[in-house]
Amino acid sequence: LGVVTEVTLQCVPAHKLVERTFVTSVKDVKRNHTKWLQTHKHLRYMWLPATDSVVVVQCNEEGSAMAEATVRDNAAACVKRGDVTHTSNPLRELVKSTKGMELGGQDPDDLSPTECRDVLLAHDPLNPSWVESINRAEAAFWKSNEGIRVGYSDEILGFDCGGQQWVFEVAFPCGTRDHPNGWDISYMEELLKLIKRNKIPAPSPIEQRWTSGSSSSMSPCSGTPESLHSWVGIIMYLPEEAGKEELRDAVTREFIGKYRRMVEQRLLPRYRAVEHWAKLEIPADPKDLQATRARLHARYPIEAFQQARAELDPDNILGGDAVDAFFA
Repeated sequence: LGVVTEVTLQCVPAHKLVERTFVTSVKDVKRNHTKWLQTHKHLRYMWLPATDSVVVVQCNEEGSAMAEATVRDNAAACVKRGDVTHTSNPLRELVKSTKGMELGGQDPDDLSPTECRDVLLAHDPLNPSWVESINRAEAAFWKSNEGIRVGYSDEILGFDCGGQQWVFEVAFPCGTRDHPNGWDISYMEELLKLIKRNKIPAPSPIEQRWTSGSSSSMSPCSGTPESLHSWVGIIMYLPEEAGKEELRDAVTREFIGKYRRMVEQRLLPRYRAVEHWAKLEIPADPKDLQATRARLHARYPIEAFQQARAELDPDNILGGDAVDAFFA
């Protein structure tokens, strides 16, 4: 091992993207999914639990035939999206109409959409009915803010996630771009059914995106360049106000002990899914730890990785609690 003093990065030229955002039904997503995957440079879905709404975000390079078609075909139906902070916001209206809302002295009209969601969830984050009402308001917000915007790729592909939150993101193979196998949509359908059946207070959005395969054998999306992999992240937001420590702990228990465990046990084995490395937490339950170890060992060349560690880092300088626990 050595010390890196200089790195040369290979970058793509700066470019702009034309982004179209619109809301549609689950049925429409299923009908058009393969076509959208094959015709757009970037595709992202935001699933809104307890609604029949999916926010679809499609991006293409400015000047491309698809970008020009997007602008031409939707110019009449969609206004150009800009700063949505002060446009139609059903989330803000829900804040104003709910008694007992803690705003910390803030004016509701000054809250961004994500700040409205944070405030609403902090009011009663473990009540499934309340969370569902927030998700419906978020669906209405996106419906009223459909449109097109143009910007540099780093601006367009960024995403305002909101406040403090627990996140559990996984990746799994779903065929190729030319021949997707449908696992990505089946995964989401099963997840939404499990949320409903188990009365999980699951907030929006559940984000889904896609990448090609990675040449790294230790990547969650390891595969050939032609392979297609879907990433799905579930979330729960943590109240940030002072004096909410007990509620934060309760949200943490609900997320780790119920929501995340449900996904780990019911979905990951079926879809050959593995966690994003940054989302791995060392389980307190030895059985859960063993299950995670088994899943990682089945997915990755752990033995080869350990041999490389023993040769290049015999004193385990670059090790850590998580790596040591999961690769034991």
